[in-house]
Amino acid sequence: MRARLLLWIVFVGFSAARVDDRPHERQYSIRPEFTFLRLIYSGEGWMGSAWAVDYPKADRQFLYGLRKLTDFGFVNTEHRTLQVLEPELFHYPFLYAVEVGYMYLSDQEAAQLREYLLRGGFLVVDDFHGEYEWQNFYRQIKKVFPEYEPVELSITHPIFHCYYDIKKLIQIPGLQFVYSGRTWEKGGYKPRYMGIQDENGRLMVMINHNVDLGDAWEWAEVEAYPREYANLAFQLGINYIVYSMTH
Repeated sequence: MRARLLLWIVFVGFSAARVDDRPHERQYSIRPEFTFLRLIYSGEGWMGSAWAVDYPKADRQFLYGLRKLTDFGFVNTEHRTLQVLEPELFHYPFLYAVEVGYMYLSDQEAAQLREYLLRGGFLVVDDFHGEYEWQNFYRQIKKVFPEYEPVELSITHPIFHCYYDIKKLIQIPGLQFVYSGRTWEKGGYKPRYMGIQDENGRLMVMINHNVDLGDAWEWAEVEAYPREYANLAFQLGINYIVYSMTH
């Protein structure tokens, strides 16, 4: 009941394939308010389009799964993309970014993203692997939050239990698993579910390193892609949304 009330309050404020272990049904009567927003960022050469990996199919498939696997009545059926410096960014409480191992933020962009997150925005980063890509992401996010460090999140963290009760975190591979049989790539053997929290403990950035939720969403209907990975990817994505809208 508390989660339902918080969702109602937060969404009204912002308006001025099945999955195993599905939670109890909830009833909402809220007009569409949540929009899946993907971040457009800069880079050099092909890196300039790295933000668009898996786009738009992964975004569409995730929204389809979100509507099928929950009874949320506040989900916008249209997804969006925005650059960091667009003022409209502040209209959306949830932001998704991929391949952040190749992301570049100017000082102005870092300042804007910092303001967005400190005001209550929530960023999910996904689909980057290995030490090289981690180091680049780390340099960029430190421009945003020089005072905060990414930390490993325990399975007991509320983000893993705010809608689905997730009991185990595993490595969710990209489609390459179907051909290689490996869950890892680029030397990223260990899945890392990390976060950056503010001084009050609110999670502002959810970091999925050596993990590929986007591919799991994009290829969930492919029989060769194991269901256990797709299941967890949708569960995590839905939990991230609920957490972002209630904290």
